Amino acid sequence: MAPPLAAPLSSRAVPLSRTPDELLRQVDHLTEGDLDTLPFGLIQLDRSGRILKFNQTEAKLARINRDRQIGRNFFDDVAPCTKVKDFYGRFMQGLRERSLYETFGFVFKFDHGWRNVAITMFYSEKTDSVWVLISQTSVTPPPKAER
Repeated sequence: MAPPLAAPLSSRAVPLSRTPDELLRQVDHLTEGDLDTLPFGLIQLDRSGRILKFNQTEAKLARINRDRQIGRNFFDDVAPCTKVKDFYGRFMQGLRERSLYETFGFVFKFDHGWRNVAITMFYSEKTDSVWVLISQTSVTPPPKAER
């Protein structure tokens, strides 16, 4: 179930002390600049999984160029490790039901290290899109290959 809508934030008034839940209630009103001030990753996906917005915080944590991700398919081109039932399945179900507000743990497995994160997915009725909030919980080195 989606959180209730709240009044929009002004461009320079994104208090970093706000909780992720509070920000998700207002996410459709945030500017690109607002998104980039957030202390966690935030990505907006359309119904096909195409990236509409990708904040700079997530780009830095994932060590990728944000501008190159816009327009690409998140599940096929950017983070294929997410095309699993626990992630993609939730995304698809939320779109079918036009209702999604769920948090779960996930591990992004990059060459530079594994990111243990908390994912919150939120369906926006206003934009018919899904927002993916990525909160860093820890980073561990990838396992060493056995010889």
